[in-house]
Formats: sequence, structure tokens, C-alpha cells
Amino acid sequence: MKKKVLIIGAGGFIGGFIADESLRRGFDTWAGVRPSTSREFLTDDSLKFVSLDYEDADKMACQLRDALPEGEKWDWIVYNLGATKCANFADFNRINYIYLQNTVSALRKSGMLPERFLFMSSLSAVGPGDEKNYSPLTSRSIPQPNTRYGVSKIKAETFLETCPDVAWTVFRPTGVYGPHEKDYLMMIKCIDGHCDFGVGYRRQMLTFIYVRDLASAVFDALAVPETLRRKYIISEPRAYTQSEFRKIVARALGRRFVIPVRLPLWAAYIASVVSEKYGVAKMKASTLNRDKFKIMKQRNWNCDVSDAVRDFNFTARYPLEKGIAETVEAYRKGGV
Repeated sequence: MKKKVLIIGAGGFIGGFIADESLRRGFDTWAGVRPSTSREFLTDDSLKFVSLDYEDADKMACQLRDALPEGEKWDWIVYNLGATKCANFADFNRINYIYLQNTVSALRKSGMLPERFLFMSSLSAVGPGDEKNYSPLTSRSIPQPNTRYGVSKIKAETFLETCPDVAWTVFRPTGVYGPHEKDYLMMIKCIDGHCDFGVGYRRQMLTFIYVRDLASAVFDALAVPETLRRKYIISEPRAYTQSEFRKIVARALGRRFVIPVRLPLWAAYIASVVSEKYGVAKMKASTLNRDKFKIMKQRNWNCDVSDAVRDFNFTARYPLEKGIAETVEAYRKGGV
């Protein structure tokens, strides 16, 4: 029988691609969304929907039960719900941590704990890497998150570790890019306008994962027992300098002349504070804020993905040049 898959947080950038990959593999797929969630990228007719109230575990338990015939449950659940930026930093804890607690509680109350549960965390849960020797972050690195976002993610991971009845796997992806993503789109638009803005003067090593590779890795990991109760960094297995990134994007855009502009860290910090305060005043999350500044300030995003290669044969089929080419094509067509 086909696997039944529920993707919680399917309405976001990554969630839409996970849903597409689930359908491509022939699974019966449900998208768990809020009533207000945009379904712009969830258009496949074979996709089923379940509306979830993450604030209320009891209500969510009823919603989960009502979504399937009595006695049935999802084989796999991919938990992709999360916030990467918030106007109020307290919302990181509520959305990234409390909502996960409520979801697990609802699954218990409804008797629908799945065979496997994959939680989408972040490399920010690990925190800054070695900025002296630039040694890579690994699955064994001791987490020391320095952002509110990262702290909320490591709290969620730790909660799952206290749940012996949840068959969890944790993914810690690095920077995820692709069509529909907004933050990297800003960088692409700047380069398209012949400017490339960077922060700080010390060498920075960047890592990326194309969204289709991440979605594929989700189901490769769920399909094997070796990944049970393990955590994995998901990244293309090489790093790039800002200059290399700029040249790859410029080639995809057909831009021969791009001016690199470097902001000193102090100037970037002031800009992030001003942008954050403006966002708070408008009650709207700002892309540039103090949390984001700490991420931009980090110099070493090198990753070791050998555990993922060993346990579920992880392969990044899209090196940055190929992934950027697809992303730029979607941008040119107005699909980003």
C-alpha cells in the first residue's frame, strides 16, 4: 500500500517542494496548513488538505482525527512548520517550539503518532563554527546557538529527544535556496542591478542546499531505519566564497559587470537595528534584523555531511551553479 504522508507547514517555500516530491514518489499526500495559509504553490489536484490550529492541542487532535477514516493514521509526518523572522522575537519560541509541543500532544491524544516523524530544524541550531581554522560543522558539534531563531530550534530538537514514543529524525539544512524563496531573491536582484552587497571584510565561507535536493533527502531519510533518532546536516558538500557566489549568479543573469560592495560590521549592525525597529513599528517582520545580522556576521558555514551520505546515501544533485540557473530562470519568468 502507498505511504500516507502528512506535511505540516506545507504552505511555505520548502513545504511546497516537499509536497511536490511526495506526490512525485507516488505517496498519498496531505498538506497541513492554517486556514489563512496561501496555497499558491500547492495546486496539484491529488494533494489533500487538513486545516490545523497549532495554538490548541485538543482542537488539533480533533482536526487530525477528522482528516482520516477511523483507525487510520499517517505513516510519515514531515514537520516543516517554522518562522525564520518575526517582528516580535518571542514569536520564535511560540511558533518554532510551542507549536511542536502542541503537535506532538495532539498526535498522542488522537492516537496518530506516525511510523516516522521528520523535524526540519536549521544549521542555526548549532551556532557559529570555527572561525580561526574554518573546520566544518558536523552532526557531533556541540550546539551553541547565538540567535533567538537558533535557540528556538535547538529547544524543539531537545524536546523531541525527550519523547521516547516519537520516531524522530532531525534535519539541519544550511541556506536553502530555489524558486519562490525571498531572501536569496533579494541578493539575485541586487546582482541583476550590478551590485553585490556583503558584510564584513574577513573571508566568509558559505554553504547552500537547493530546495529540490532537500525535499528529496527528506524521503530518502524516512525510508531507512538507520536515520531513526539521528540528526543530519544537509548541505551541498562544499563551501563558496562571496566572490564565487557573485560570479555564479552573474553568469546565470548574463551580467558581466557587478560592483562588490562591502559594508563594515558596525554599519551592517546599525542598519539591522533600524530595519528591525521599523518592522516592529509596522508590526511586520523585517528581513534585516539583529538576529539576521548575527547570521550574516558568521564567517564559517562549512559543513560535513558524511553522516547523511553514509546513512541514506545523500547526494546533492544540484551544485550551486545548476541550482542558481534554475532559480534565475524562475526569477526571469516572474515565478520567484
